Amino acid sequence: MSGGKADTAGPLLLGVRHHGPGSARAVRAALEEARPGAVLIEGPPEADALVPLAAEEDMRPPVALLAHAVDEPGRSAFWPLAEFSPEWVALRWALEHEVPARFIDLPAAHTLAQEGDEGRACGADDEVRVDPLGVLAETAGYDDAERWWEDVVEHRGVGEGDAVAPFTALEEAMTALREEYGSGGHRRDLVREAHMRLRIRAAQRESGDGVAVVCGAWHVPALRRKATVAADRALLKGLPKVKTDMTWVPWTHRRLSRRSGYGAGIDSPGWYGHLFGAPDRPVERWLTKVAGLLRAEDRIVSSAHVIEAVRLAETLAALRGRPLPGLSETTDAVRAVMCEGSDVPLALVHDRLVVGDVLGEVPAAAPAVPLQRDLARIQRRLRLKPEAGERELELDLRKETDAERGRLLHRLRLLGIGWGEPAAARGGTGTFRETWRLRWEPELSVRVAEAGIWGTTVLAAATVRAEADALGASGLAEVTGLAERCLLAALPEALPTVMRILTDRAALDTDVGHLAQALPALVRSLRYGDVRGTDTAALAEVAAGLAERVFVGLPPACAALDADAADEMRRHVDAVHGAVGLLGDAPAPGHGKLRARWQSVLRTLSARDTVPGVIRGRSVRLLLDDGELAQDEAARLMGLVLSPGTPPADAAAWIEGFVGGGSGGGLLLVHDERLLGLVDRWLTGVPAEAFTDVLPLLRRTFSAYEPGVRRTLGELVRRGPGARGGTAAAVSGIPGFAPDPDTTRADAVLPVVRLLLGLDGDDEGARDGLAGVRG
Repeated sequence: MSGGKADTAGPLLLGVRHHGPGSARAVRAALEEARPGAVLIEGPPEADALVPLAAEEDMRPPVALLAHAVDEPGRSAFWPLAEFSPEWVALRWALEHEVPARFIDLPAAHTLAQEGDEGRACGADDEVRVDPLGVLAETAGYDDAERWWEDVVEHRGVGEGDAVAPFTALEEAMTALREEYGSGGHRRDLVREAHMRLRIRAAQRESGDGVAVVCGAWHVPALRRKATVAADRALLKGLPKVKTDMTWVPWTHRRLSRRSGYGAGIDSPGWYGHLFGAPDRPVERWLTKVAGLLRAEDRIVSSAHVIEAVRLAETLAALRGRPLPGLSETTDAVRAVMCEGSDVPLALVHDRLVVGDVLGEVPAAAPAVPLQRDLARIQRRLRLKPEAGERELELDLRKETDAERGRLLHRLRLLGIGWGEPAAARGGTGTFRETWRLRWEPELSVRVAEAGIWGTTVLAAATVRAEADALGASGLAEVTGLAERCLLAALPEALPTVMRILTDRAALDTDVGHLAQALPALVRSLRYGDVRGTDTAALAEVAAGLAERVFVGLPPACAALDADAADEMRRHVDAVHGAVGLLGDAPAPGHGKLRARWQSVLRTLSARDTVPGVIRGRSVRLLLDDGELAQDEAARLMGLVLSPGTPPADAAAWIEGFVGGGSGGGLLLVHDERLLGLVDRWLTGVPAEAFTDVLPLLRRTFSAYEPGVRRTLGELVRRGPGARGGTAAAVSGIPGFAPDPDTTRADAVLPVVRLLLGLDGDDEGARDGLAGVRG
């Protein structure tokens, strides 16, 4: 097929590099010159019905064709297309010129049947063992295939007077490679190419004006080769197949770097998009864009920096023998001129520009499972648009819109659709606030299709999924966690099933550790239900009963434990203590109030010699923090434990339980000299032969303190026995620890307070107010 109107001598084979802007420009020029009667594109034939959607105004690449097995949506494949993909350019050219466009690769029904169990996209298994571009680059004396491709294709235009010339040269090179390496070590290419030849023959019979074929350059020699129809059909005979659905889904520049669909990935989609879209002076425009990004990040970059960077990039290209500056030259210029040699801002340029976070859009008319349509409707109503970049979303659950957003994100998480991940709130930790990190990944479209088996709406699907998870739960803690998630997601219809299973599991489970692990989730569920106005009476009854069983079973369960088991049980004690604190004074069936019952359990644990020291020490500490134990009594108990008659290892474990585990014990020792003195005297009296045994425990305890706390404790110990003996601080002489306020030190802050309050130093009222502050 020559220039002008296409003839029927043979197909116009346009071998390309997938996602290559140079190939895309060359394809457009070749199609304009040849004017074929049909355009055939490497891709799954099931997508033929979706071709008209590419002409819609709200179709914005990058997008991808998504195929998934109807009976197993997780078995899926993507064929990504960017604005600079040759296949997308060919598709758009055919629609603009009202020319039929068809896909000719092996059907997705066969590909998913063969490859789906391995979880790989169509073509990912296509990776030839011999990298054709790598071989050609090495032959040309390049050590980088990307750089070779840029020099011979991206920077060379589309051919002087002959738009087909670049494809002819590339075909000759690929023909030599195929003669040397055959299928490159992968026989599956032979099956795909047989199907392509059959589709090309069919198109040639239908079109009187000839056809143009846009495919990977590696396949061109095989498509040019003469083969009989019978031989091609024999290769395709007996291929397994599954029923598939196909649609368009949004894609991102970041995902274009993955090897999927065509088996092709690119490292710099943002850079390639710039090369394809820049009308002229691509280097100058690119460096101007980089300067704009760095300025937005408060870096000082002037127009002089841009001019100097352009000069440096051009000089580097000349020194390296390249026709134009490429990505490596512009990157080196940006690092040297705009980033002052630092790779930190350069990493930002790479992430935001070289790769980019562009997210495509697809028309609402694109086929979708009912669940996907319901999700899209909710997203529009809640003004919660999917975005490729990560962003934080702060929700105030007292506002109806924010509450609905939170419910949606929790329901999606329950369905396995991880659009949002809970994050720590910056403005506080109250139950009326939620913080989420949102990031829409293209693969979530597959998760939505998978979740479609549970229902046609997000609410219905999440409800059915929660009930199924409750029935299949393997442990009590898993069911209590599910109850918490049902309340967070506002699934009232699922709660009866979850509560029934929770009650049955709680009644049958006799492991105190399991019960203690399950209680905190139940209590959090009560708090969330209160915030969201959910009736949690049944949940409160189960929680109170569970707490009572923990109270009864905990003391016997804490006896005769080894070190690891004791540490785990100590964590359970902490969890139950926090849960009881949140439950408040809810009545426990037949046993007074829960808080009082729990304090009785702690007293029992603190007094039993059979209970490991780490649990006894933590019980004393929890009672002290709740005001149920006087400091004198706590000091007495510590003194008994740290007496010479107690084995050093047991004493060290008691100390770890009392002041370790992230409980703020360091500050307790700082402010209570008697306790610090007891610990210090015991430590200095530990026999040398036992010291090495207790050292790991002590190191673990004190290393968890903040640096400031450790410095203060070290200073108190350094100042000598008077500062640690538990006597009045006036005797020790340590400033700030006297029985009465130190008015001299207090007066030192008065000028600062006066300045902050804007008070006149001569004003009598101001002096009276400051005196009140000092007092």
